[in-house]
Amino acid sequence: MSSLSRELVFLILQFLDEEKFKDTVHKLEQESGFFFNLRYFEEMVTNGEWDEVEKYLSGFTKVDDNRYSMKIFFEIRKQKYLEALDKRDRTKAVEILVKDLKVFSAFNEELFKEITHLLTLENFRENEQLSKYGDTKSARGIMLAELKKLIEANPLFRDKLQFPTLKNSRLRTLINQRSHILHQLCKNPRPNPDIKTLFVDHSCGQPNGARAPSPVTNPLMSAVPKAGGFPPLGAHGPFQPTPAALPTSLAGWMANPTPVPHPVASAGPIGLTAPNNAGAAILKRPRTPPTNNPALDYQSADSEHVLKRSRPFAMPDEVNNLPVTILPVPYAGQTHGQSSYSLDDLPKTVVMTLSQGSAVKSMDFHPVQQILLLVGTNIGDIMVWEVGSGEKIAHKAFKVWDLSACSMPLQASLANDYTVSVNRVVWSPDGAVFGVAYSKHIVHIYSYHGGDDLRNRLEIEAHAGSVNDLAFSYPNKQLSVVTCGEDRVIKVWDAASGAKQHTFEGHEAPVYSICPHHKENIQFIFSTATDGKIKAWLYDNMGSRVDYNAPGQSSTTMQYSADGTRLFSCGTNKEGESFLVEWNESEGAVKRTYFGLGKRSVGVVQFDTTKNRFLAAGDEFSVKFWDMDNLNLLTSTPADGGLPPSPCIRFNKEGTLLAVSTDDNGVKILANSDGVRFLRTVENRSFDASRVAPAAIVKAPSVGPFGSNNATIGTTIGDRAAPVTAIVGTNNDARTLADIKPRITDESAEKSRIWKLTEINEPSQCRSLRLPDSLTAMRVSRLIYTNSGVAILALASNAVHKLWKWQRNDRNVTGKATTSVAPQLWLPSSGILMTNDISDTNPEDAVPCFALSKNDSYVMSASGGKISLFNMMTFKTMTTFMPPPPAATFLAFHPQDNNIIAIGMDDSSIQIYNVRVDEVKTKLKGHQKRITGLAFSHTLNVLVSSGADS
Repeated sequence: MSSLSRELVFLILQFLDEEKFKDTVHKLEQESGFFFNLRYFEEMVTNGEWDEVEKYLSGFTKVDDNRYSMKIFFEIRKQKYLEALDKRDRTKAVEILVKDLKVFSAFNEELFKEITHLLTLENFRENEQLSKYGDTKSARGIMLAELKKLIEANPLFRDKLQFPTLKNSRLRTLINQRSHILHQLCKNPRPNPDIKTLFVDHSCGQPNGARAPSPVTNPLMSAVPKAGGFPPLGAHGPFQPTPAALPTSLAGWMANPTPVPHPVASAGPIGLTAPNNAGAAILKRPRTPPTNNPALDYQSADSEHVLKRSRPFAMPDEVNNLPVTILPVPYAGQTHGQSSYSLDDLPKTVVMTLSQGSAVKSMDFHPVQQILLLVGTNIGDIMVWEVGSGEKIAHKAFKVWDLSACSMPLQASLANDYTVSVNRVVWSPDGAVFGVAYSKHIVHIYSYHGGDDLRNRLEIEAHAGSVNDLAFSYPNKQLSVVTCGEDRVIKVWDAASGAKQHTFEGHEAPVYSICPHHKENIQFIFSTATDGKIKAWLYDNMGSRVDYNAPGQSSTTMQYSADGTRLFSCGTNKEGESFLVEWNESEGAVKRTYFGLGKRSVGVVQFDTTKNRFLAAGDEFSVKFWDMDNLNLLTSTPADGGLPPSPCIRFNKEGTLLAVSTDDNGVKILANSDGVRFLRTVENRSFDASRVAPAAIVKAPSVGPFGSNNATIGTTIGDRAAPVTAIVGTNNDARTLADIKPRITDESAEKSRIWKLTEINEPSQCRSLRLPDSLTAMRVSRLIYTNSGVAILALASNAVHKLWKWQRNDRNVTGKATTSVAPQLWLPSSGILMTNDISDTNPEDAVPCFALSKNDSYVMSASGGKISLFNMMTFKTMTTFMPPPPAATFLAFHPQDNNIIAIGMDDSSIQIYNVRVDEVKTKLKGHQKRITGLAFSHTLNVLVSSGADS
């Protein structure tokens, strides 16, 4: 059989398995002899289906093929014989002896005689070699471990134990691709072709009217991936006037759940002796992953990624949000033993209680200043808290800014009852503005300028009735506000002018939540309604691309993981049953359903995610936690009591703090050990308003070769409590924009800055201070102020970093760097040092370099060896990469995406490196000697470099 024919068999096997034709799958495996399904074989042996076991084996080997095959068949038949003897069925035992075991007498006559002698014993365990034979179940288990070793060692099974790595529904995808090509070749391609058969080639008839050709959106065609020769998805993006081709995350919502990967099989002369207990030990620690699916487990694209990348790494912008790459596990129930996370990473210790005064409806931590918590209540109040001090630093009561501009229904409603409730509060990606959705028609957009400085920015009468949810997005490279409401409509507004940009209609019930996001430069919005319907929209006013039912027909919120790769939802139906699930985007089906939520929830259960690792939900007067890759409840905490039945919850970006609403109109702040240290650290730091730009001049980060544009997600409604993630930024993370500085495009703002140079002519104009140093004194190679201005970071010639911090006190009320007060040499409680890799290099001879992320959370550094990434709060080494040669001589973070770094080399090259995918994206040349400087422009898509040749 040709190689292509063999591959076609594998595609058919995958298709049959996805369509649940189990018997046919195993029949084709046996008849083709291409793939030995060890899990299926294991199941049959465990159940004692001996005839089926030998029938399946016959497709791959015969008794006399080799010594491994002979021993495999002997062990199976010997076990069958012993089980007959154990049941006192001597007639059956004699039949097995004559028909099945006699063939082995030609190879070992003495052994056959000894086996025959067992018939004369009252109990075959009287035979010394079989004295340790236990019950049937344990004996089968021990034999199975031996069989797996023999199968792995048998050359006839080589390359037949591992199913090829295929993406989901590969055969269907190939058919879709061919149909797509045929459709493109039609003389008059229709926008929505009706493809009803695969038996004949597709051809569009003459159209009824003059309509321009457009990409195919028929469900059969919808899962077509990008391929060579096809226009990229971006070519049909939401900014084009023609209907947009669907991204995979939307198009795939029509197929079966993702299959799970095939397990790895384990790897033993003919004899009567029962295998020793080593086999039993193997059974107690099986090498095959546990699963409830007895069918074959074919590898998915996820497992392919795991196999290909042993050290992928992503760096969202804040401490502890660095995934130690937690990849999705493609089968249910597996524990994540390789993870470095533990229960101690969960914020469960109550460190503070904030007295709100009215019932909390929605909360959101500031994306940059994570000690700031925005809270909205059931009486329309909004407040900004500094959780480090427990101080309420800003407060706004509900008030219509311009009543005359309101519609008559709204004026009448307010005249009758002026009270409103906050349904949603959410910060913009850079924290410069925030939005508030109210239970009556209105959305307020405030700009935040630090401290108690909240300024009215926009008042929008967004919907007729309640505005149920609000989120920010960047559909056209400009900050936009997405809202949904009781009027069954989703709307998109310009965040600067308040002009309406899009209206999406199609839901038959009030829209409960929205979840904007983007994939492959395709911007889209998921929306859910109170009738449990899920829809998806592109920014093209062409209608919904998805119509799907939420689990249990529940009111549901949706949210992506911090890295934007995994989609979750949580909802509660009218009967009070709640559902927390992970979706398979490419298939449009539920991938996992998590256990542990109550069956009689009061209100809609709210949830949140953190660290690309954990899920949390407020349920049954407590906060419950799950590992994303484990269906079972991980742990829960009552937070010292006093929580409502379904509390509102919200993580900060790092996942070190968790805000939880209480039943006495308060908020409890929970923290893990890092969160406790973080709060102690920020106690001496004041909010720096200069880092928050006026909202009027905030623009989306420019999209160029070094970064991607932003998208958003968000959710909330009237009487529910906690919000879901509201913003996905440059790193696809609702809370990874701490390092994104807004683009300043307003020329008047720039002109208002009058720069004056100060000449220093006299020594008296200078102040000096010697930094205290209790560590080994070494020459300082590099020195830099932190971006916050409260510390100095140095890199010594021995590759060790030193950090000095100024504390806020009576002598230094700002906590900023000053010569009036000496800073302290700071070390984490662990006492570890940030030390660069030096390999075989001499750091004294190296060209050291380092770069700080904009929020001072990470330092990237090198001293002639590998480049190291350190966590500035814990001093832990997060990863190392790029061993020399060539060695790095200069480093720079991209100002709008911490995952993109520029690396200058001693061979004169510059490499643009993506930390998230562990890949060099671009290599720049032009210098003749080592790179001595690199700088990204904050407003232009430009990188400036200098070299030792200049």
